[in-house]
Amino acid sequence: MKYDRIVVRYGELSTKGRNRKQFIKKLAHNVKRAIADFPEVKVFGERDRMYLLLNGADDQVILERLRPIFGIQSFSPAVRVPQDLEEMKQAGLSLVRAMHQAGGSFKVNARRADRSFELDTNGINHELGGFILQNIDDLHVDVKNPDVKLLVDVRSEGIFLSCQTIQGAGGLPVSSSGRAMLMLSGGIDSPVAGYLAMKRGVEVEAVHFHSPPYTSERAKQKAVDLAGKLAQYSGQVQMHVVPFTAIQEMIKKQIPEGFTMTVTRRMMLRVTDELRRRREGLAIVNGESLGQVASQTLESMLAINAVTTTPIIRPVVSMDKNEIIEIAQAIDTYDISVQPFEDCCTIFTPPSPKTRPKLDKVERYESFIDFEALVQEAVDATETFSVEVADAKKVQDEFSDLF
Repeated sequence: MKYDRIVVRYGELSTKGRNRKQFIKKLAHNVKRAIADFPEVKVFGERDRMYLLLNGADDQVILERLRPIFGIQSFSPAVRVPQDLEEMKQAGLSLVRAMHQAGGSFKVNARRADRSFELDTNGINHELGGFILQNIDDLHVDVKNPDVKLLVDVRSEGIFLSCQTIQGAGGLPVSSSGRAMLMLSGGIDSPVAGYLAMKRGVEVEAVHFHSPPYTSERAKQKAVDLAGKLAQYSGQVQMHVVPFTAIQEMIKKQIPEGFTMTVTRRMMLRVTDELRRRREGLAIVNGESLGQVASQTLESMLAINAVTTTPIIRPVVSMDKNEIIEIAQAIDTYDISVQPFEDCCTIFTPPSPKTRPKLDKVERYESFIDFEALVQEAVDATETFSVEVADAKKVQDEFSDLF
């Protein structure tokens, strides 16, 4: 069956009041960006539905592009016919016939938004269902658990018919809740945190700390590949790669060993916060999970957070590792995250880091070093570029020599 359009349902956006128009506008923008290489497809965002007119484009490719877009509850490939009973019957028959398997069942589920149509919903169900039964052998009706459900939506602009309802990603359109900086280490947790923030409408820009020669180009590329995986939910992700060697060497040289991890995290947060200010972001997102490592105890979080008043969003803070891994596998970041390239969070980790660092001691040790100048130098030297959707084959090839 050749479909001529796709009907998109908003889900959570339907609960929005006066702001609904802005959310729909954001969603339409994200959809257009996801299918930018199909200029013939036209997107129309209306109050209760969105329509994509395919104009000959490959409907299966467009359907796959819609799956990861936040703000979509469900979507259906559909055909539209005029408000004509005979044309409705023929279109419904073609759709069910294309989906029918021997011994299968079906039902007709009609909605009539346009009350002027000649049949009510029960009349549509009876008339269309009876016509299909007469013309397809080995088919029966099952109103509770049908193999094929024919959806019929009668509107003033025509009758829309579909046999498929595909679940969308849910959530809110990316960027509808503002911009935040994601501290993307290259591990398992931070990409998951970024994904969950994006699902709530946050546009994330990734900040990765790179410390050559202690960290390799492979470690940097690993973070870029993770950003590419997140880009499938927004079309692209801005990436900021921060040169962090000078700061880490100074910390290792001047700060007592037990406090080096706390000070390192504080400097990362200061750099990220300055990038956020320059990029007009509203918050910082990280992958901290309470109690998972020494820097993620409540005492450590208190000492680290003291460098900023910017809101810190921690989407995975209450999850255990298995829960985080399950999401990482679902969004296809896990296999990249576990590649054995150390990032700067692990290369200088002391054998016995303080799990309950005292803020006054941390600030005293820092006071002997001009960290402000080092932070500004790192921010000024940050490399910023756009990361597009990751090519799965390319990422796989990059790591093939490891196995």
